[in-house]
Amino acid sequence: MMASDADRRWSESMPAAYEQYLAPVLFRPFAEDLAARAAALHPRRILELAAGTGVLTSELLAVAPSAEVTATDLNEAMVAFGAARAPGAVWRQADAQRLPFPDGAVGADGGFDLVACQFGVMFFPDRVAAFAEVRRVLAPGGRFLFNTWGPLGSHAFDSAVQAGLERAFPVDPPQFLPTVPHGYADPAAVAVDLAAAGFTVEEERELTLEGRAASAADVALGFLTGTPVRAAVEERGDGPSVRAAVVAEVTARLGAGPVTAPMTAYVFRGVA
Repeated sequence: MMASDADRRWSESMPAAYEQYLAPVLFRPFAEDLAARAAALHPRRILELAAGTGVLTSELLAVAPSAEVTATDLNEAMVAFGAARAPGAVWRQADAQRLPFPDGAVGADGGFDLVACQFGVMFFPDRVAAFAEVRRVLAPGGRFLFNTWGPLGSHAFDSAVQAGLERAFPVDPPQFLPTVPHGYADPAAVAVDLAAAGFTVEEERELTLEGRAASAADVALGFLTGTPVRAAVEERGDGPSVRAAVVAEVTARLGAGPVTAPMTAYVFRGVA
């Protein structure tokens, strides 16, 4: 199922909620892992795609302090938020399918040694085109390092939120979670797209980490206010009853109080 444009839309008020409720729980554990893998490659110049609020950016700056980090995102609100959060990087608004950088093989600066992307490739409408752009801006022998979420059922937080949305909207529930974040969960399909863009897959690994949240309600609130789920809910008639239904379902599945839950992802490393 293809995601709609609304499923990829981020408003100016979303980054703060995303950063407060979702980044520490869902994204920081995998950012630490991805940054460690990046540092092991000893890159000189790093380009980050779909950098969002700078969760991975901050980790890259910490583990590779001598590297030049350029962070990009399609959404200007995310770029503004990320630039304030991780000022050690150069931030630019950029479309991953039309990167504003010269060819890595001929550019005066020699291209990027590493392009990294934390849970962003699922948002690219044309992934092969985006991967081809990554290959274009990489220096010869450069690496493309990124991760994708596994199936929705392998992510306890996201599957609980989706169940809550289905409880709130028994007819036509929002489909952002299954179609976008978890809509690219077949490693074989990812490998095919990488090959079509001219990459050789050096590593593909399944990785399960734990997320820790102050409460299940916080996670539900993060999705309802800090992701495109917000627009989908508003289109269907947002209100206190919707939020209450989602929070109740997520809490019933994950428990009250501080919660810990498993999350599965795939990590890929391709070489140009």
